[in-house]
Amino acid sequence: MTPNLDTTFAALADPTRRALLARLAREEATVMELAQPFSMSQPAISRHLKVLEEAGLILRRVDGTRRPCRLAPDGVAAVDQWLDMLRTALARNYDRLDQVLAEMKSETSKRKTP
Repeated sequence: MTPNLDTTFAALADPTRRALLARLAREEATVMELAQPFSMSQPAISRHLKVLEEAGLILRRVDGTRRPCRLAPDGVAAVDQWLDMLRTALARNYDRLDQVLAEMKSETSKRKTP
């Protein structure tokens, strides 16, 4: 499944879901393990996890009666690729700004020299 960036960023807009992803960045965990630090019910955490799963950010696997969650590499890679495009564009903008500032400095120096 190809992650939809609108769905992905909507899922990331919630601080609880970002905290769940941060926890899963360390290691996979079950719903009960993920629910421990939060003052909300296990069903509420499950709903957050469902949003993250539908956004392509986490995967669940069956391990007997357990269903551990982990980060989905493709979902995270899609976000990283999009952000990389922005980083590249910003770097080009800063390079152009540096060039304009250098030209302005050069022009100012030329005017001051008799």
